[in-house]
Amino acid sequence: MLQQALNGIFLGSIYALLALGYTMVYGIIKLINFAHGEVYMLGAFMGYYLISNFHLNLFFTLVVVMVFCAILGVVIEFLAYRPLRNSSRITVLITAIGVSYLLQNIMIATVGSGTRPFPQEVIAKQEYNLAGLRISNIQMIILGTAILLMILLQLIVKYTKMGKAMRAVSVDKDAAQLMGINVNRTISFTFALGSALAGVAGVLIGLYYNSIDPMMGSLPGIKAFVAAVLGGIGIIPGAALGGFTIGLLETAVVATDYSAFKDAVVYLILIVILLLKPSGLLGKNVKEKV
Repeated sequence: MLQQALNGIFLGSIYALLALGYTMVYGIIKLINFAHGEVYMLGAFMGYYLISNFHLNLFFTLVVVMVFCAILGVVIEFLAYRPLRNSSRITVLITAIGVSYLLQNIMIATVGSGTRPFPQEVIAKQEYNLAGLRISNIQMIILGTAILLMILLQLIVKYTKMGKAMRAVSVDKDAAQLMGINVNRTISFTFALGSALAGVAGVLIGLYYNSIDPMMGSLPGIKAFVAAVLGGIGIIPGAALGGFTIGLLETAVVATDYSAFKDAVVYLILIVILLLKPSGLLGKNVKEKV
């Protein structure tokens, strides 16, 4: 059970990185960006091509992927979401789903629908035995990278000028604009930040499972959304908590020989949390806010 719990923490760190993108965008403009999973997929493919064709090491691959996905996130926001800023929520939601399918099908038409192995030569896999627990260097890199990025994100949001602007826009967009904050730039920065984290998650999961495909973002994207809701969507620490919780629960289900139900358990958690505590684990109920 300790081994499975450890595996769940490593998997949960990936969900946490993805969930952070969902929760930041929702916290700013109350939008569920269902194309976020496809940004994760494109980050994995970008990492694949950088390592295969240019033989970059893992550090430079992650940096380039972060820049690429940040630009992609800004372009998606500018072309698909900004023109609908004052439209109804259902219109924006349908657009987000449309962008998701568009990116999926562009990749299927470009690279095919088949699964391809992620290049493992970027880092030699080694396994260590610590008190009977098997840990690989890849797992440690995944967890260390995820924790480092979460800490950096928290520092950016708490202590930088743009982070303060993000918090101001999330509270009251109109008041923030009256105070001289560039709302469009702040929203674009939020998309860039969340998309960069998703790109890193894509590379790390490709390295971990040694396979990528154009549909790989669909299911993890939904699970990361569940993680964001579980922790309290719009709350950054809640997204991280939800990601680790989903990873641990999913691994626990697999460990009990019910792996066929691991996805169903995630959706069951979404139903339960919406029924019992819609604001999430770290969110406040309406009565508490009043």
